[in-house]
Amino acid sequence: MPGRETPLITGEIYHIVNRGIASQSIFLNQRDYQRALETILYYQNKKSLLRYSYFIRLQQSIRLEILKKLNDQKDHLLVEIFAYCLMPNHFHLLLKQLIDNGISNYLSKFSNSYTRYFNVKNNRIGPLLQGKFKSVHVDNDEQLLHLSRYIHLNPYSSDIVKSLKGLKEYPYSSLPEYLELDQKNYCRRDLILSYFKTADSYEDFIFSQADSQRELDIIKHHTLEV
Repeated sequence: MPGRETPLITGEIYHIVNRGIASQSIFLNQRDYQRALETILYYQNKKSLLRYSYFIRLQQSIRLEILKKLNDQKDHLLVEIFAYCLMPNHFHLLLKQLIDNGISNYLSKFSNSYTRYFNVKNNRIGPLLQGKFKSVHVDNDEQLLHLSRYIHLNPYSSDIVKSLKGLKEYPYSSLPEYLELDQKNYCRRDLILSYFKTADSYEDFIFSQADSQRELDIIKHHTLEV
């Protein structure tokens, strides 16, 4: 992965976007999305000793034991995930870098692992994702909240889902986790949710901008064009 003009700073939060080369689709079906989500979780930890492709061949009980041990070792995480959303030809991540080069190493592991899977499955060769992901530094808590809304509204504003009910049920986003509709626990939610009395209050915050998301006048300087 090519070097970055501006290094990513440890302890800081970034909005990360990457997409398929020439905007090609990178998730073709439910299996692809699920594979990507599990890979995103697995490679958070710098002590992931096995390639994910080997890890998934283990018995389920062994996989669960390994994941539990990895998740218990918080001091060995490369990044913390605050929010995510997978779309047909790109993905959004809201990440805090915990060690030097943590985000770059994390995304490199994810990209290499998922590309191998996708290429074998679809009988193709070559890169799948753009080499240099895009990043925006989160300067303050207000921007963090607006970015979480932007990310979580993405399926609705892009017409992947047609209703707010569909958005709440979109399985490849962290929004259901924030609204306490599933128990994945992929994300660190406490910082963002600390600004809201309840999960319902956060839902109101998200949906209040649903119909004007395409304009993005308020947050256009804090987001990435995809």
